[in-house]
Amino acid sequence: MTKMKTIDLETELSLFKYDALEQLPQMYRELRKKERDERIAAAKDDLGDDVIVLGHNYQRREIVEHADFVGDSYQLSKRAAAADAEYVVFAGVTFMAESADVITGDEQTVILPSMEASCPMAGMAEALQVDAAWAKLTAAAEDDAEIVPITYMNSYADLKAFCAEQGGLVCTSSNAHRAFEYAFDRGDTVLFLPDKHLGENTAHRLGMADSTAEWDPWDPTSKDATAIADADIILWDGYCQVHDRFTATHVESVRDEHDGARVVVHPECRREVVEAADRVGSTATIRETVAEADPGETWVIGTEVHLAKHLQRWHPEVDVVPLCGDACMDCNAMRQIDPNYLTWVLEELAEGRERNVIEVPRREKELAGVALERMLEV
Repeated sequence: MTKMKTIDLETELSLFKYDALEQLPQMYRELRKKERDERIAAAKDDLGDDVIVLGHNYQRREIVEHADFVGDSYQLSKRAAAADAEYVVFAGVTFMAESADVITGDEQTVILPSMEASCPMAGMAEALQVDAAWAKLTAAAEDDAEIVPITYMNSYADLKAFCAEQGGLVCTSSNAHRAFEYAFDRGDTVLFLPDKHLGENTAHRLGMADSTAEWDPWDPTSKDATAIADADIILWDGYCQVHDRFTATHVESVRDEHDGARVVVHPECRREVVEAADRVGSTATIRETVAEADPGETWVIGTEVHLAKHLQRWHPEVDVVPLCGDACMDCNAMRQIDPNYLTWVLEELAEGRERNVIEVPRREKELAGVALERMLEV
């Protein structure tokens, strides 16, 4: 463990933090769908109310069909906290399982089926890395201007803890603008991480598009903090690999191909895509948009392709089209939650064995909880 420079907290890079999680045993690697489905159903039946299976919107159908609840990361964490289940099996990525552990009770155990399900965007802003940048940015701040950090929900628990200790908070894609307002009520500058696109889109929403600067932690030539110290909003150079793929050309092309189509995109998309769309919102907003559409309408979905596929199945009366058509790719981190992994962890629980438990250290958990509580204030 490494001690952080600006707060009293020890942590580690995510690459090493979860290196003890287990790989899928060989005997589970060749399971076929019929056998797998039967075994998952049997394990869940044995466990009864002792387990709840959560499936993120971006999971493949083979996972979603076994989930007790399907939704976005924070929504699912709240579901877990409200449940009486002793075990929470989170079919998502690592930071989501961490968030669930932060807000669930001490008597609940959170399990991530696959050790490989690590969100690339969360990994673009490791807490140790942000801690080092923070020392430079605060030292360069003009006239002792106070910087308030905001981290997107799509980040590790130690970064949420860091933000809490530095007076900041967490936000979702739905309340980022309110989190910015909270921060500006208490400081002079916002450091937003890890998603620069969500940060830029929020700045536009607040009429502050000309008040942003970008901090690139990966470029040795851009380490001069004085160059961006006078910005009102500092955007960390991170992004979602799925949403960063979309372009305005995709929007233009899909409108040409589908007469009368309307486009709804996630605010993690590039600014040009958001400007070209008819509507922008979280995965919950995208789901609501399609659910409330009139029969025969065409909605183009600018987010991870599996949600578009789910929505087409759930609402066959609406024509649901992925924004980039056949070129759309899935989230490679979500893909790691293989249904064979789900079979394994459930059967192990049914036999009284816990596998791939995600447990946030006590102090980190408490501080991350503070950051989430501040979010609820907005």
